[in-house]
Amino acid sequence: MVNRSDKRMNRQKWKRSFFILLGFNILLLLVVAGLIFWPVSGADYSTMQSQVTDESSEFVVRTTKENLNELVNAYIDQLLTGTQHNYRVDLDEDVHLVGELPVFSSTVPLSVHFEPFVQENGDLILQQRSISVGLLELPNQRIMEYMKRHLPMPEWVSIDPNEEEIYVAVTDMDIRSNFVVGVENIDLEGNNLAFKINVPYRTLGLDLEGFEAEQ
Repeated sequence: MVNRSDKRMNRQKWKRSFFILLGFNILLLLVVAGLIFWPVSGADYSTMQSQVTDESSEFVVRTTKENLNELVNAYIDQLLTGTQHNYRVDLDEDVHLVGELPVFSSTVPLSVHFEPFVQENGDLILQQRSISVGLLELPNQRIMEYMKRHLPMPEWVSIDPNEEEIYVAVTDMDIRSNFVVGVENIDLEGNNLAFKINVPYRTLGLDLEGFEAEQ
């Protein structure tokens, strides 16, 4: 038969166990709440801040000669719509411009081979390697002068007869999406072409000024 002292001791043990368990639960609850509501460390904020202070992000897109050929000549076809001019660009071992050049009251076949050189700013220089206009024997500079005068070119493409080259200001292309495109690499023999695409955050609807103000 259990006496009163034993009952009292058992009751005290239960109380002690109960309060220990209660205290443990309260402590666990406080720890969880602290993890949820504790401010993010300063290092995380600085990392996020460095990511959003720039106004844009840059991506590199790789393509092939075939894909770029289609794109370039689709642009040229649109540029020449409504004109009597005819030329196209073929990318093979080099950049080959072939078409017709108006001379006097007629036209003569035009064939120019260029070697591409990528500039640090993402633009492209096409250095003339060989040039011919039908059976006419003309100096290269004179032919380039005819090209500059008579062949329609985009505003961001300029022909320099003295240097016998064409400067392609790819970074000045007017793109509706406000993306800025630049050349990263042109390897025609390896069929490896890469372009940099700079995407402004505001084009994606991101208000960085508002985000920075909240920080």
